[in-house]
Amino acid sequence: MENVIITIARQYGSGGKTIGYMLAKKLGIPCYSREILEKASEESGINVTLFNQADEKLKRSPKFLLSTNIYSGELLPPESKEFTSDQNLFNYQAKVIKDLAEKSSCVLIGRCADFVLRDSSNVVSVFVHASPEFNMERALERSSMTRREMEKFIARTDKYRGDYYKYYTGREWSDARNYDLCLNSERLGFEGSVEAIESYLQVRFGKLPDPVKTKE
Repeated sequence: MENVIITIARQYGSGGKTIGYMLAKKLGIPCYSREILEKASEESGINVTLFNQADEKLKRSPKFLLSTNIYSGELLPPESKEFTSDQNLFNYQAKVIKDLAEKSSCVLIGRCADFVLRDSSNVVSVFVHASPEFNMERALERSSMTRREMEKFIARTDKYRGDYYKYYTGREWSDARNYDLCLNSERLGFEGSVEAIESYLQVRFGKLPDPVKTKE
């Protein structure tokens, strides 16, 4: 069977990342999240710290609200003055996403993977969301923040994810039309969300992706 790629975008606290890893484990395929940055660093030779710093810089940048820099796929060479620019760092992440999708079936968390792979027929894009109350309670379970602090943190994080997505894709992050599946993890639960994605895969492809053999 052709590789099947599941991309997951998610609201903070909705458990989208957890669902992604649960799905990958159940299917026997790899799941990538922050690993994409590490692989992009290895691919480009650019220190991974610069990738992390770019994320932090963009969080504080007003240009998110003023413009877009839609991904086109071009990689700049090391001799270019823009080699470590935000756009080129994103392009290397996109290259890694494409390489991983070509290599084997996998789950990809965030990083606008649905847009990067938008022309591929074997990609299932998922958006995981839940009520503000659910996201809040779940986030507080894993943090020492006060409720007020967490409320602000969730708002900032989701705004950043939306701005980041629009900056590199020109699309609205929370628009259901961008995704194959929009799942309410509060209603379905994490196991139920995994089952919903599996059911979609069965209907669309006729079977689940084959497990990926790992090197022993």
